[in-house]
Amino acid sequence: MLLLGSRLIGVSIMGLQTGTKLAQTAFPIIDPANLKIVAYIVEGPLLTEKPSVIRIAEVRELSDIGMIIDSSDEFIGIDDVININKLYNLGFNLVGMPVVDELNHKLGKVEDYSLEASSFVIQQLHVKRGLVKSLTDTSLLIHRSQIVEINDRCIIVRTTAKKPEPIMQNEHRAFVNPFKPQSTQPENSFIS
Repeated sequence: MLLLGSRLIGVSIMGLQTGTKLAQTAFPIIDPANLKIVAYIVEGPLLTEKPSVIRIAEVRELSDIGMIIDSSDEFIGIDDVININKLYNLGFNLVGMPVVDELNHKLGKVEDYSLEASSFVIQQLHVKRGLVKSLTDTSLLIHRSQIVEINDRCIIVRTTAKKPEPIMQNEHRAFVNPFKPQSTQPENSFIS
């Protein structure tokens, strides 16, 4: 099942042991190499470390009441897992990132994304068009298979437009006029 990424911000994190709200999600930590959410930065008055993180591996279930985990022992500090610390320090934020095609045409900016609820892998990007394009086009939905590259500045996607072909040099050709009768004699010859 696909979920909008924005729907998982501010979601309650419930403890299975106590049945109470332990914290809430603040923002995701996304690995740009595979577009997978590996953890969420969480906020709440019961947390001992600031910032605290909940790894996706610790989430038992997503339900109507929020994310369900075993207990508050599942929250960790940002420095406790090297991979999460590296991704956090990278500061990658998918929302607001510019999207261009392979020909360097601006398509818009990422407004939201859809992720697979079971794996937390981002499947689609919701791209908001620029002001002029938004008058004629609706927002774009880009599947992860269309992404060519993600760098510090933008996301590059495959283009559907044809790449311009190189302009060929004019070739000098002798054209034949189809309406002029072909004579077998030269034009300057006299009939005797």
